[in-house]
Amino acid sequence: MSGAVVRPRVGRVTLFDSVPLDQLRRRTSVKWRHYAPDVLPLFVAEMDVPQPEPVIQAVTDALRTGDTGYDGGTAYAEAFAAFAAERYGWDVDVPATRTVPDVMLGIVEVLGLFTEPGDAVVINPPVYPPFRGFVEHAGRRVVTAPLRPDGRLDLDALAEAFALARAQGRPAAYLLCHPHNPTGTLHTAAELRSVGELAAQHGVRVVADEIHAPLIPTAADGSAPPFVPTTTQIPDAIALHSASKAFNLAGLRAALAVPGPAATQDLARLPELVGHGVMHLGSIAHAAALRDCGPWLDDVLRGLGENQRLLSGLLADALPDAVWAVPEATYFAWLDLRAVPVVRAGADPARIALQRGRVALNEGGTFGDEGVGFVRLNLAASTATLTEAVSRLAGALAN
Repeated sequence: MSGAVVRPRVGRVTLFDSVPLDQLRRRTSVKWRHYAPDVLPLFVAEMDVPQPEPVIQAVTDALRTGDTGYDGGTAYAEAFAAFAAERYGWDVDVPATRTVPDVMLGIVEVLGLFTEPGDAVVINPPVYPPFRGFVEHAGRRVVTAPLRPDGRLDLDALAEAFALARAQGRPAAYLLCHPHNPTGTLHTAAELRSVGELAAQHGVRVVADEIHAPLIPTAADGSAPPFVPTTTQIPDAIALHSASKAFNLAGLRAALAVPGPAATQDLARLPELVGHGVMHLGSIAHAAALRDCGPWLDDVLRGLGENQRLLSGLLADALPDAVWAVPEATYFAWLDLRAVPVVRAGADPARIALQRGRVALNEGGTFGDEGVGFVRLNLAASTATLTEAVSRLAGALAN
């Protein structure tokens, strides 16, 4: 690799700097075992952070008391409702919610309330790859409404997609990613209302994946844009929430389906057996996180803001051809590398980064054809890891 000039460490020490790399490499999750030990993994959606103590205590207590049976009750929903009220000013109707095994399985079950095999589901590429995979595995037909070049929803494209989805008079649904993965776009209240109006005009039902809702990085001045819950603007929508991303609990799965006020009866039709797949320890861990780990999350959000500013400087120094709009939410950086000469000549930047630079990023094309020439980089890592990753990436792409 050629040497890339990178800016010295900037900003203050954050929560992401508290776990040394050699300690992280003792973890056995896919992030740390999928590639060889010389690869820096910045691909899968896991954070390089210590687990918050209240979660450790809650899970430990459950194990010590033998509380390892089947999940039941509303403890998770109650913890989420309190969290949502504090963070978003959102009054969640706890009895109307349903606990589901995880967000993607919950999405499939909710889509089953509105569609049958062969019906259409609209998505907005570039988007989280399992959207297409899970929808097609459930026997539904995918219709795309690509985002605008600025990463925002294209209402004209949505209108066309909704019309196409309903062309044969069959039911259809729209799977909305909010905040959007990989772009990090936060949809505004006005955008959500416009989506709701379009969906109502075409007879399309809205299902929202809001798993990244708590992950809105803090700006240098301490501010952050607001998250607007989909169901507060689209009353007959159903949203899926989980503490798994914001609190690094992907290995302890659980999620919550939350209906809008006009979708309560729809969600009530969800088969009771869906709840049988909920991991009780996961539900306990998520409830503890939502209830007791607000300060820890605030540290994460401040750290993400610092890492966004760090990455901006690193890219300016080492890879000025990279184009990146700092996202409003999530812990991802969606990097447009199409202007880099080797990428412009047709090379896949993620493959080059891995083969030449030994840094693992997500290949943009897996998010849809609109993502070709992009990579997704996980920002939830230490200053040292991000600095080394950009240095490796720049060197690899320069060869």
